Order: sequence, then C-alpha cells, then structure tokens
Amino acid sequence: MKTAAQILRAKPDASVYSIGPDATVYEAVVLMAEKNIGALLVLEHGKVVGIVTERDYARKVALMARSSKETPLRDIMSSPVMYVRPSHSVEECMALMTENRLRHLPVLEGERLIGLVSIGDLVKATISEQQFIIDQLEHYISGRRD
Repeated sequence: MKTAAQILRAKPDASVYSIGPDATVYEAVVLMAEKNIGALLVLEHGKVVGIVTERDYARKVALMARSSKETPLRDIMSSPVMYVRPSHSVEECMALMTENRLRHLPVLEGERLIGLVSIGDLVKATISEQQFIIDQLEHYISGRRD
C-alpha cells in the first residue's frame, strides 16, 4: 500500500495553503473560496498550530452569530492538529481520519510541513490500487501474459 509521501508526489497540485492565527475568519473564508479548498492550515513561525475548515466556519461562526470580519482564527481553529509522517500508509491515514472524523491530515517531517492529504486523495489511491489488483487477477485467470 502507498504511503503519505507517495500520495503527495502523485498529486498534480501539491500546494498547501496556510494563514496566520491572527487573521480573521473572513480572510480565511475568502482564501478558501479563491483557492477552491475546504481547509487551511494555520501556521505560526512556520509551525502548524491549527487547522480551519468550512465546518469550523459553519459551526463556530455562523451558528454562533459571530462576526467573521472580527473573529480571529485562533478563536475557532481546531488545535492541536492531528498529523501523519511521510511513512504512514494509506490505511493508517484512513484509520486516523475515520476514528477522528477528519477530512484533512498535514504530513510533517520532523516539525516541517511537507504537504496535506485529504480523504479524497486517500480514496483515489485506494481505488487505484484495487483496480491494479483486479487487473492482475483478471490476467492471471485468463492466462494472458501481457
């Protein structure tokens, strides 16, 4: 099974977007809309200190009648952030996401952020691997030697 590092290498756009904890919720929502993404990592002095998602906005700002233009991200971000190492397998990443109801996992090497994997990335990798196994079994059963 593939690792988080292999998933990151295979992504066509491995950009990781981030924002500071003192930015407003409004600034984060604007950035997520511009980049068509559902989560932003919150970095302070180059270290991951939180993550903010569309779900955080909906539950911690909109439903609480807070002002997105006045509320700093540090007030609503999820922290501490669960993360994986580059060597973690797709299965390990999926188990962590499932157990903790997460959709995004930062990939850290030491304390250095090297990427972000989403549940979609992991599902895509799993389907690809399963299709490869199916193709191999079909070749074996039919006796073809392609």
